[in-house]
Amino acid sequence: MPKSNSGAKLNSMLSLLAATVASLALFPGAASGKEPSIERIGTLQIPGEPLDSFDIGYVNSSGVYALADRSNKAVDFFSAATGKFLGRATGFAGFNKADGADRAGPDGVVAVGNNEFYAGDADGVKVVDLRTRKVVASIPTGGQKRSDELTYDPRDQLVIAVNNADDPPFVSFISTRSRKVVGRLVLTHASDGAEQPVYDPHSGLVYLSIPTVDKVQANGAIAVIDPRTRALLKMLPVGKCMPAGLALGPDENLVVGCSDDGVAAGFPAHSLVMHAPTGKILADVPVGGSDEVWSDMRAGQYYLAAVANRGGPTLGVIDSHTNRLVAALPTGLRAHSVAVDAATGKIFVPIQANGAGDCSRGCIAVFGSK
Repeated sequence: MPKSNSGAKLNSMLSLLAATVASLALFPGAASGKEPSIERIGTLQIPGEPLDSFDIGYVNSSGVYALADRSNKAVDFFSAATGKFLGRATGFAGFNKADGADRAGPDGVVAVGNNEFYAGDADGVKVVDLRTRKVVASIPTGGQKRSDELTYDPRDQLVIAVNNADDPPFVSFISTRSRKVVGRLVLTHASDGAEQPVYDPHSGLVYLSIPTVDKVQANGAIAVIDPRTRALLKMLPVGKCMPAGLALGPDENLVVGCSDDGVAAGFPAHSLVMHAPTGKILADVPVGGSDEVWSDMRAGQYYLAAVANRGGPTLGVIDSHTNRLVAALPTGLRAHSVAVDAATGKIFVPIQANGAGDCSRGCIAVFGSK
């Protein structure tokens, strides 16, 4: 008779049980099959000028929420846990109608460690020291227009900055050690700018939303970039979307926020989930018209600032394990920015001044679990 393998089977079953328990601890909604219930739980007021123009938000690992506040020509800082206004770093271009958004700032914001934020501006990228709330370096990228969105590659200590309004747009690779541009990649086939980049720590690659390829609005792409060689490796096609927001979820999946420009061009207000290594579209989710999107690995959810969603601006929430829409909550005027604090689960969505209620001068709507 063959030797019994019942002991091996028992060990395997115990290992599987332990893994399941660990998974449920990380994602408590999975135990009952119910998603966490999210609602608006607060409002943060912004001192100074009314919030008429703003861009990207970001929460760093120490729980500081940073907002690109063009109305006050600054990056604003709040405690994500308490909502307390911590101060602002001034010295940015701001926004004026004559120049438009292409020469505005601050724009994209990304954290580098616990004490620095890098922010795109009209003349390049600025470095802010969070401890002093001062701009400590200005880094020209050589563009004629603004540096917009950013991502950080901690392996190679590079900030990847996108000059989206130049023609053609280009990517700058900025060393966080020297605070200098060490490389550039021109995106010759990107005929309508370039949007949110994201770094994948598993592959070491950078993914970047390209709204339009070779002047065909129905043909967008996700560019795959090697930050070490500064090379464009390939373009993953995305149809009828004009992608803008981009964030990395579990299993090297990307949530792709189809943009408000895509909705204006006649495409559906939707979002896609793509498997980054293959480019395969895994899901088409019926919420969209998004600019910034966010992935919270701890909660197992994607969040979308769906400013052009059908029916009005919406905070879309997608389960990043099932790729299913689990919530669509109303936000407010020009609500195209979203950032999440993983420690508290709080979601921050700035809203433009609307002359009414608690957002009459503009505000930051805070969402969270009930």
